[in-house]
Parts: sequence; structure tokens; C-alpha cells
Amino acid sequence: MNSFEFHSNSPEQTAEFAMKLGRHLHPGDIIALEGDLGAGKTTFTKGLAQGLDIKKTVNSPTFTIIKEYQGRMPLYHMDVYRVEDAFEDLGFDEYFEGDGVTVVEWAHLIGDQLPSERLTIYLYHNKEDGRKIVLEPQGQRYEQLCREISS
Repeated sequence: MNSFEFHSNSPEQTAEFAMKLGRHLHPGDIIALEGDLGAGKTTFTKGLAQGLDIKKTVNSPTFTIIKEYQGRMPLYHMDVYRVEDAFEDLGFDEYFEGDGVTVVEWAHLIGDQLPSERLTIYLYHNKEDGRKIVLEPQGQRYEQLCREISS
């Protein structure tokens, strides 16, 4: 499995990179986001939403678990940090198999429920405002996607 790296020097650059990714996404795509608190997962998701032509303000669904936004296709934004039982059936598969893009923050917490093919993105603090963004594609669709946005 290849991994792809991007370095961002600001929240704006992080959002811009995510917007570029959002323009290449298709219905059924799954993005698993990982990173420490404050690493930029929600900033990344906001940029992704812009790439999906979503006009509504995107914010973290911390207390609601899932928020839905409509653009050129639906965006299902999940924050599973507060899910108490990783094996509880909360209907995630309906979103994963749906007609939109699913973004899961803290995805490792529901790892057993995630589809095996997905794009996992790690955001790391790098300098004061900088971030290192590592993309790990799992499956041919996501390998191709990473090549497209890296060129």
C-alpha cells in the first residue's frame, strides 16, 4: 500500500487541499480521518465540503454523531469520538453504502464497522500552524484518487 504526503503551512492550505480532494470524490466514497485534538479534522472536512459545492457551514457533529449536508452529492459527516460501544449498531453501513460521501472523524473507534476499502487520512501537527497530511488508500479506487490529486 502506497501512502501520499502533503504539507500544509496554514489552516487555509489544509482546507484548499481538502477542497481539491472533494472535487474528485464520487458517491459511496469513504474518508476516515485521524489526528489528535486540534489537528485540523474539522478544517479538513470544511474544505472537503467546499469541494462538494456545499454552501452550508460545516461544523463538528461532536454531540450528534452524524450531520448531513447537501451539495452536488450528500456529505455525511460523522464524529464517533463519543460513541460508547464500538460494536453498537448505529446504522453506519447505511451511510457507507449511500449515495454520498462519508467522512468519519476518529474512525479507528469503529474500525470493525468500516468498509475495507476507504481512504484514511492522518493529520499531524507540524510546526506552529503547519500540518503533515498523510493519505493511506485502501483499495484501487482510492489509490487512483490519490494519484489524481497528487499530480
